[in-house]
Amino acid sequence: MNRLLLAAAAYIVIVFPLAVLWHAGLFKERYDAFGYFSGDPNIPVGLLSIVIQGIVLSVLYPRFQSDRAGFGRAFQFAGLTGAFFWTSHVLGLVAKHNVPNALGFVVMETGYLVGQFGLLALALGLIYRRAP
Repeated sequence: MNRLLLAAAAYIVIVFPLAVLWHAGLFKERYDAFGYFSGDPNIPVGLLSIVIQGIVLSVLYPRFQSDRAGFGRAFQFAGLTGAFFWTSHVLGLVAKHNVPNALGFVVMETGYLVGQFGLLALALGLIYRRAP
């Protein structure tokens, strides 16, 4: 149970600041040009979404079967879940909306998700490493 809570907390601590910094800080003008935000972002709902994602992913990870252990397993899990998020978040948005410079948006969000799930994999690898 401690690892599950730690994994959920790690996801939240990694993703929330990264999402705010990436989307509303460093690249805000680009995301405005993509039409990503209509009005001001709803930070509390965004945080709630990340908390739910963190809980779900932390519950799924211990059940994830892999032929690898340690960091290899963590990167496999992060790759699969990241690919799922990518198809639903990135491709889904481009499919539902007329995104100006859709290729640019796909590239930007792909970079963001690679960072997000790469950091998640590192955190899971550390949290679930075997004690000596």
